[in-house]
Amino acid sequence: MGNMKPEKMRVCATTGLPVCLNAELFIKLNAVFGVVSLLIGAVAAILLALTRWETVALLDPVDYYMVISLHGLNMLIFWILFMEMAILYFASTTLLNSRNFNNLLSWGQFALMLVGMVMVNYSVLAGRASVTMTSYVPLRAEQEFYLGMILFAVGALLGTVNFFGGLYIAKRDKTYKGAIPLVVFGALAAAIIAVFTIVHGAIVLIPTWLWSLGVLESPPDAVWYRLIWWALGHCSQQINVCAMVAVWYFLATLTTGAKPLNQTVCRFAFLLYILFINLASAHHLLVDPAVSAGWKMWNTSYALYLAVMASMIHGFTVPASVEVAGRKKGMGGLFGWLTKAPWKDPGFSAFFLSLVIFGFGGGITGVTLGTHQINIIAHNTLRIPGHFHVTVAGGTTLAFMGLAYYVVPLIFRREYSFKAFARLQPYIFGFGISLMAIGMTLAGSLGVPRRHPDIDFTGAKIVADLGDAAPFLAMLGIGGVIAATGALIFVLLTVHAVFLGKSNKGRAMESWQTPEQSKLTANLISTKWSPNEPGLKPKGTVVLTFIFLASFAVYYFSNWKALIDVWPVK
Repeated sequence: MGNMKPEKMRVCATTGLPVCLNAELFIKLNAVFGVVSLLIGAVAAILLALTRWETVALLDPVDYYMVISLHGLNMLIFWILFMEMAILYFASTTLLNSRNFNNLLSWGQFALMLVGMVMVNYSVLAGRASVTMTSYVPLRAEQEFYLGMILFAVGALLGTVNFFGGLYIAKRDKTYKGAIPLVVFGALAAAIIAVFTIVHGAIVLIPTWLWSLGVLESPPDAVWYRLIWWALGHCSQQINVCAMVAVWYFLATLTTGAKPLNQTVCRFAFLLYILFINLASAHHLLVDPAVSAGWKMWNTSYALYLAVMASMIHGFTVPASVEVAGRKKGMGGLFGWLTKAPWKDPGFSAFFLSLVIFGFGGGITGVTLGTHQINIIAHNTLRIPGHFHVTVAGGTTLAFMGLAYYVVPLIFRREYSFKAFARLQPYIFGFGISLMAIGMTLAGSLGVPRRHPDIDFTGAKIVADLGDAAPFLAMLGIGGVIAATGALIFVLLTVHAVFLGKSNKGRAMESWQTPEQSKLTANLISTKWSPNEPGLKPKGTVVLTFIFLASFAVYYFSNWKALIDVWPVK
């Protein structure tokens, strides 16, 4: 197996793929602490949901800002990036039939990220860093908060360097033929964006840390800070998008036997992400008077739409590949490939729900909110977290959950015990996050602020009339509790499987699908066939595409109608 010594690898009894034992260790370590971060973030999410639901109003303002900092950092940074490190190890070894590049680098990656996570969480829980995830200056946290973030970022950088090294030795040793697999290419795109992101994090966080230590007398310039910080804050979510799409392709193949319709087009879409998706962070600065109008227009028109084009390509090719695989199995009709899909397989259901929620929820709202005029009236409202909860939570988190349902049996070699709950979990989480995001979007449309826990601004001299937002805040609260419950179910199921699950060493994992479904999928994976064969046209996906475009048009132009109500044209 490539350049790996026999004692340093094993062959997966389910997939037949080689597994580097050193890489396997770091996949396990990163995945475990990713799930720990998810647990912390999910508990915080319940508290936040019951606070923003003002009928309950659980937390006082001081605790609210502490918990919102805890939630954002663990859900958007720690959980996601730990899982992405695990993906990089898997992609650069198993999928390339190669070994881990450097174990010392891997230990440095894991140790720094773990220490950074612990320091940041300590600082927040001790009440020393209630500055939310953005931590805008001149708000100041204690020095361990910034140092923890820096250590975590440096650890992630070491992980990407190790990944690049893995690609180099695999190419050098000719452990694979032709171009790198599409999933590895997606991971490569994520790693390239990660380098850009982490460098900007160092540029903005190091001087802020020195200011917190008293080495610098004054904080960094606030305008400069906001601009550079969003090259860290928003671009880190673009790493997630690339990793999420790579997981879509991987799970589509693993659960249905699907093949991408056109490898070149899919790779081109990942290239568009590398070149343009970082610029999407501009929408966080559209209401910032310090940034020029020309810069705003370039980033939110030409550049943003090139990144959107990439997502639309993946949003078509992934379900189309699933449809074509279904038709190859003999599933007829316009949507037979959907009705007969393996919906009881949590790996499939999580990935497909991720695709739909990210595409319809995140895609439609993201492009709309990236429009300069609409952003002006929407940016500091609950519509913004409504958008990123369907992208990062409904999209990336759900995809990573689906991946875990295969990582645990294949890498940890442990089976999930409570399969009925595992089959339900993606639906519980997906429904909850969608309900919460809809509530946030509708409440935000009435002007409800995104971070302030008291929309009545009790005691303020100026009365705030936000209309009847109570039903929508109730949707937010109930949906948030349901989503957090779904996340907690996932954590409990996964922890039980890792530590107490039945071992499957030496044999194939227990299939999530029926024997007939498993056999058909295994045949597609093991045989050579072309997704472009006659009679395999993705007609159902084309119909879904037109439904998406119609939904986008309705939502987009309804926002312009709302804008006209604010700025009447006479």
